[in-house]
Amino acid sequence: MAQFFSIHPDNPQPRLIHRAVEILRAGGVIAYPTDSCYALGCRLGDKAAMERVRAIRQVDARHHFALVCRDLAELGVYAKVDNSQFRLLKSATPGSYTFLLRATREVPKRLLHPSRRTIGLRVPNHRVVQALLAELGEPLLSSTLTLPGDDLPLNDAQEIRTRLEHVVNLVLDGGSCGIVPTTVIDLTGEAPVVTRRGKGSIAPFGLRA
Repeated sequence: MAQFFSIHPDNPQPRLIHRAVEILRAGGVIAYPTDSCYALGCRLGDKAAMERVRAIRQVDARHHFALVCRDLAELGVYAKVDNSQFRLLKSATPGSYTFLLRATREVPKRLLHPSRRTIGLRVPNHRVVQALLAELGEPLLSSTLTLPGDDLPLNDAQEIRTRLEHVVNLVLDGGSCGIVPTTVIDLTGEAPVVTRRGKGSIAPFGLRA
């Protein structure tokens, strides 16, 4: 049975953040709010928890997870970032974006695109996530909380609890946070390429709709 914490979206209670991180460190999978929509999260190095997320979403090994990072310094540990990429990232973070970048050796091989050796990373603008990351001290492995048969991500924590109470360890209720996923920007080429239009504006990248 999943635990359920009602957490303040702007001033998250430290004791609840601490307990959530204890659950993650013990191999737990959590449902948590972000600046785009709710997501499923687990520790980066926890392969068993990652496979539980795959099972919940019913996706195969080709499904790409994102690494949710505290800031650009942490992102730079897991992705190769040159000066021009850094300027673009700095102009758009924190925010509702996932960036595709070349991965460093710090990223487990099971998470990489098989041919391109890329990884999706993001720095969200949400205080609950920032508090989780600060307490955890490492990125979260994350996947949008869209369940099999659903067209849109779940946005109501009580519904998440009802549908996932036997398969996740914790639901963090931070209120409604939307149903529009992140904008995905591929930064591995000479110019930024939008591979998915989502919540984040493409204006910082000099692109037009």
